[in-house]
Amino acid sequence: MQKTFLVEIGTEELPPKSLRTLAESFAANFIQQLDNANLEHGEVLWYASPRRLALKVLNLNDTQPDNQIVKRGPAVSAAFDANGNATKAAEGWARSCGITVDQAERIQTDKGEWLSYTQNQKGQPVVNLLCDMVKTALSKLPIPKPMRWAARQVEFIRPCHTVTMLYGDELVPGTILEIKSDRIIRGHRFMGEQEFTIDNADQYPEILEQRGKVIADYDKRKSIIKQQAEEEAAKLNGKADLTDNLLEEVSSLVEWPVVLTAKFEERFLEVPAESLVYTMKGDQKYFPVYDKQGKLLPNFIFVANIESKDPQVVISGNEKVVRPRLADAEFFYQTDLKQRLEDRLPRLETVLFQQQLGTVRDKAIRIESLSGFIADKIGADVEQAKRAGKLTKCDLVTNTVFEFPETQGIMGRYLALKDGENIEVATAIEEQYKPRFAGDELPSTAVSCAVSIAEKLDTLAGIFGIGQHPKGDKDPFALRRAAIGVLRIIVEKALPLDLVELAGYAASLYEDKLNNKNVVEDIVNFMQGRFRAWYQEQGFAIDTIQAVLALNPTKPADFDARVKAVTHFRTLPEAASLAEANKRVLNILSKANIAIPEKINVALLEEGAEGELAKQVAILTDKLVPYFNNGHYQDALVELSSLKTPIDAFFESVMVMVDDEQIKVNRLALLEKLQNLFLKVADISLLQA
Repeated sequence: MQKTFLVEIGTEELPPKSLRTLAESFAANFIQQLDNANLEHGEVLWYASPRRLALKVLNLNDTQPDNQIVKRGPAVSAAFDANGNATKAAEGWARSCGITVDQAERIQTDKGEWLSYTQNQKGQPVVNLLCDMVKTALSKLPIPKPMRWAARQVEFIRPCHTVTMLYGDELVPGTILEIKSDRIIRGHRFMGEQEFTIDNADQYPEILEQRGKVIADYDKRKSIIKQQAEEEAAKLNGKADLTDNLLEEVSSLVEWPVVLTAKFEERFLEVPAESLVYTMKGDQKYFPVYDKQGKLLPNFIFVANIESKDPQVVISGNEKVVRPRLADAEFFYQTDLKQRLEDRLPRLETVLFQQQLGTVRDKAIRIESLSGFIADKIGADVEQAKRAGKLTKCDLVTNTVFEFPETQGIMGRYLALKDGENIEVATAIEEQYKPRFAGDELPSTAVSCAVSIAEKLDTLAGIFGIGQHPKGDKDPFALRRAAIGVLRIIVEKALPLDLVELAGYAASLYEDKLNNKNVVEDIVNFMQGRFRAWYQEQGFAIDTIQAVLALNPTKPADFDARVKAVTHFRTLPEAASLAEANKRVLNILSKANIAIPEKINVALLEEGAEGELAKQVAILTDKLVPYFNNGHYQDALVELSSLKTPIDAFFESVMVMVDDEQIKVNRLALLEKLQNLFLKVADISLLQA
């Protein structure tokens, strides 16, 4: 027989930022327990609200299937002595199985013959198993800081008040977190029935919504909030800022969402919109609203946790709460406007970048120089890049950034424009931190690219220079993110920059502060390691990446071109044969152990396959020079694919390692020239079939 199983754990308010994770983990852990017990079941549904975690298992069998357990004993050779009598090892194993040695079976394996015993285990009623399964599933939840409450000895993420376990209409006995299983369900704190009993697992979650005024379905609450917020914004001819992270958090804060719209004074719109938005989203969990041109409107959307008879009272209350916070943002901004951005440079002497590496002022000086160096390499305005680099960190000592750290860079742009700085300079100050995360936008201008690369590279050089490499998951200076950011900018903007040159210049700006003599090598190796992971995530084959890495290219844009060229090459019908031929060439050359001349002696070439291959290699050697010089690697490999036929013919009819030393050396020279043509792009001998 199959019935529905329900478990609900009623708690105090759970942490909103981890509510979904807790619920999904609870479900995954319980499914693992069901599978371990070999219990057949249907879909497992999870529910979560601020004051509960719940699971519902559909079509759960009422009994475990019977099971056969095979207990293998000692090898027959060790189970009996020379006279055929059972050894102590065999007798001890037999006693543990509840049998005698004579009753044991024998099984034959590839490692010999062994004693064996098959025990039939009868399946248990599911209600006898469920309580322990719930306990185990809860014990494995990702709870960083469990707590105790009252006089209880158990620990959980929040105090627990109710436990309900039902199998169909049957109450599953047991105690979870020192609370006995019961039929009592608690509803909303202020609406509906605060407590009621549930008769059958199939009534959940509808009974909770109808009688308790709690929507236990997490995704349903989220969908209601999103839909109603969009409708409220449409009434204002605007669009709500419904980022998924904030939607998730708000959905985790309410049990009965009621979406309302409020407003604030238009004078606050004189403050940079980012400060207002961070206040509304970060502090109040409100949704800002923008007009069709992307300009912030003097309205916000919020989610109440109660149906009020007078919604205007709730709206007015939220308006009163947010007003002083917006007034603070206004005050900070107006105060910051009283001092020029450049005049804040001396204060950066009071802010420490890193104890061994000096202050943020020191960092700004280095970024200024490095930005100009990079700008010159990529054809950007050097003076604008240096100016932006000099001012990059000045907004860190503003009141606004101190109050709203997320506005660093953004506030620098506003203040730079107020000071009359060039728009390119102001933009670069804001975009120095881009890309902030995977998939984030890149800096929009060449000057911004130079400053952003410089900002990240300075950190890489400094931290690697004092030997504080990232270890495991510990990366306090976010060096992995910085490295990927630099690589993305160089590759996606196709910038002609060399990592060795960049790292060397960045490290030189620290003068005598660095103690790691291998800092440049370490930075380049670290960034090439990021390359491998990045390209694998994009779906490139690992052997394709390794074929390019074998050449140790240090120009990221060049690396990208090579990887894409090899990827295209692998789609050609000649690719597999040429990869095998390169393996064969590599094998022959590695075993030669003799000096190979640079030039081929044409007089020693035999007619036929050898002469034809030498002719084609000579033609392509000259023809492909501009291809390689201009980075047209894909076209070069397409041209090289034409060598398949002469290479195949050569290996079919020509013996390389002949007795005649001159001919042998000449043929090795030919193979080396052939190999070097391919090595201008990648080591395709590393490609797997």
